[in-house]
Amino acid sequence: MRIDKFLKVSRLIKRRTVAKDICEGGKIALNGKIAKPSAEVKVGDIIIIEIGHRLLEVKILDISSNVRANEAASLYEVLRDQRKTESV
Repeated sequence: MRIDKFLKVSRLIKRRTVAKDICEGGKIALNGKIAKPSAEVKVGDIIIIEIGHRLLEVKILDISSNVRANEAASLYEVLRDQRKTESV
């Protein structure tokens, strides 16, 4: 499955077009490398999402093309969720 679609299905990002734009902006890493929207993901992959002052790192536990909103969080495990601080 493409990373932009996984981000949408898992509800990590609400819309696929937004996920695509964020990938194109270099804000999403897959297994330590900047990911293009078409990058294929598989179980066990690590995704790091950097949006604004938030850094979210998740591990993919399952891939499904159709899940209910209340089941979306079962597709991944949050490894790190932190706010980045700015130093002046």
